[in-house]
Amino acid sequence: MTTPLSVLDLSPIPSGGSAADALRNTLDLARRADELGYHRYWLAEHHLAAGVAGSAPAVLIGLVAAATSRIRVGSGAVQLGHQTPLALVEQFGLIEALHPGRVDLGLGRSGHRGPSSEKTPGTPREPVTRAGRVVDGLLIPPPFDPTRLIASPRLAFQASLLWQPGGHAPAFADQVDDILAFLHGEYRAPEGWTVHAVPGEGADVEVWILGSSGGESARVAGERGLPFAANYHVSPATVLEAVAGYREAFKPSAALAEPYVIVSADVLVAPDDDTAAELAEPYGLWVRDIRTGAGAPPYPTTGQARAHTWSDEERALVQDRIDTRFVGTPERVAERLDVLRRVTGADELLVTTIAHGHAERVRSYELLAAAWHELDARTEGTAA
Repeated sequence: MTTPLSVLDLSPIPSGGSAADALRNTLDLARRADELGYHRYWLAEHHLAAGVAGSAPAVLIGLVAAATSRIRVGSGAVQLGHQTPLALVEQFGLIEALHPGRVDLGLGRSGHRGPSSEKTPGTPREPVTRAGRVVDGLLIPPPFDPTRLIASPRLAFQASLLWQPGGHAPAFADQVDDILAFLHGEYRAPEGWTVHAVPGEGADVEVWILGSSGGESARVAGERGLPFAANYHVSPATVLEAVAGYREAFKPSAALAEPYVIVSADVLVAPDDDTAAELAEPYGLWVRDIRTGAGAPPYPTTGQARAHTWSDEERALVQDRIDTRFVGTPERVAERLDVLRRVTGADELLVTTIAHGHAERVRSYELLAAAWHELDARTEGTAA
């Protein structure tokens, strides 16, 4: 098998805690992930969320890189619509200059104005009423309908705070091309002038594209021969579509001779199933607030979650995320992750874990690393 495990950290703020607590927890978890042998440590970008401290990924990535020694560090993902290619190359080039060979620049389409074009032209997206299904042991739930969320006036206002007045992000593909050009020292102004990103030009920064469907992000990654990250933990209904779209579009490049896919999963591991289930109880309430447009709240306690009275509409809103979260003992979760790896053909798995207590979150990663190593050894022994 020999499939690496990596970490996606949202820097969650627990109920009753602070952003400073969350950031200290991120540094502590990163050090432990480094010791445990995880391959990458990626930081997400979120804004105006009371329960997430990761608003400046480049800054936090630099701190994580300084606190660790081996593990690759990067973004999962920066919101490209709020940044310029030059600024990103300079930021990540600066980090790479101090921590050579360890930096990943993960790019996402978030922040682009206007309706999403995350769809391949001529290929209609499956309707949100489609029933869920199981594919070779992997649950593919009905798609989440984001119509109400996208139409939220609150979200539109919050997004406007991240744009310069009158500013307009270029096409996603053009921005990716500019990033690659700056890194390779090939950027040319329309007038023919050469422009050099310092630091950044020539940096050994690994560029990734993250996407949730088989649309533009998957196509851009494939056509440029870049590695691709597909979101099972955010959009489980479309993970197979995303991976297939990327592989279909793939063209070999100087970076990659063959497609390389990382697939994310939301995971919570505990010594026994009862403990894991108890620790997982607040998750649904947290996802509910995100999907209603309120933003990620401070992560609730189990008591706060149990005090909430659920309506049928609320349960339906979060059911796909709850059903596709891998919760349980180390052995059970490792086996389910192996199914995800097999069905998607993932070359690597990206694990994100959230719990109210930091110790429980760290313990989850510790237990999973050991179980995954044992499963790997067992699989290798069987193959031999």
